[in-house]
Amino acid sequence: MQKTIISILIACTALVSCGQKIETVYLDPKDSTVNMYIAVVPEGLPTTACMFLMDGFGGSPKDVPNQTTLPQYAARQGILTIIPTLKTGPLYFGTDSASQQSLKDLVEKVMSKYHLQGKDFYIGGFSIGGSCAVKYAELAIKNNYTIKPKAVFAVDPPLDWERFYNAAKRVVRLSEPGKINPEVINMIPRIEKEMNGTPQTALKNFYAMSPYSYSDTTQSAIKYLINTPVMLFSEPDIQWWLINRGYDYSYINITDQAAMINELRRLGNDNAVLITTTDRGFRQPGNIRHPHSWSIADPEQLISWLTGKK
Repeated sequence: MQKTIISILIACTALVSCGQKIETVYLDPKDSTVNMYIAVVPEGLPTTACMFLMDGFGGSPKDVPNQTTLPQYAARQGILTIIPTLKTGPLYFGTDSASQQSLKDLVEKVMSKYHLQGKDFYIGGFSIGGSCAVKYAELAIKNNYTIKPKAVFAVDPPLDWERFYNAAKRVVRLSEPGKINPEVINMIPRIEKEMNGTPQTALKNFYAMSPYSYSDTTQSAIKYLINTPVMLFSEPDIQWWLINRGYDYSYINITDQAAMINELRRLGNDNAVLITTTDRGFRQPGNIRHPHSWSIADPEQLISWLTGKK
């Protein structure tokens, strides 16, 4: 098995920068678009833990260190960071079975390659990458994976696909033709495809694939996180959303996040935390204002929280 893993990881480039080594690994040397990852490896100190960072819809691993200093800061604390593109590609849905299986396989390969068995494992992500990370944590506990996260975090993730779908339909209904964000229009049929229906025809599928469901009174997804530290970040700048996108609270992700954290606390999870920020959301290059950004998560605060959960 070890020889198989080593033979697969044959396309690898590396460079050394301040306190860290950056490796780019392609698991299929014939395809550089999917099934790969960037590893930010600590240099000059022991590696004490591994952290997976899942980027948002359409993102690229090489762009993440430009949007957040989290991988660099983690390396200085002895944490190896993995930023992958799964087999399902950059336009992945994240919580679907194919993406989750690819992520599970990659976690196992990485932990073996870097000899991290028994070390702390953390997982988090931005936007749909955060959705992916939370769902992985739930499934890891539910299905008793060999490698379970010690803590999970997400930066402004959509968590409830039923809410998201209904809100997207409402955005379309309220918008003038030709003035609708293409992302909204494209997500409606994508959700219908992934769920094999709508909330009216396939609600059980929405419950199964959503990291959190407001209308699921059995709490079938989040009940597995009762004993797992969970931190969610949000910058609910409603004035920005109203002025720049024409969205209200129904379409932005804070509704899912606050509801999920509230339910986890009521279930007894004292380490379920919602961090809300103000004027921290900016995207690079250009330092462009956007509350839905990696930058709302402060690296020092996040790593301190992760490593404090012993």
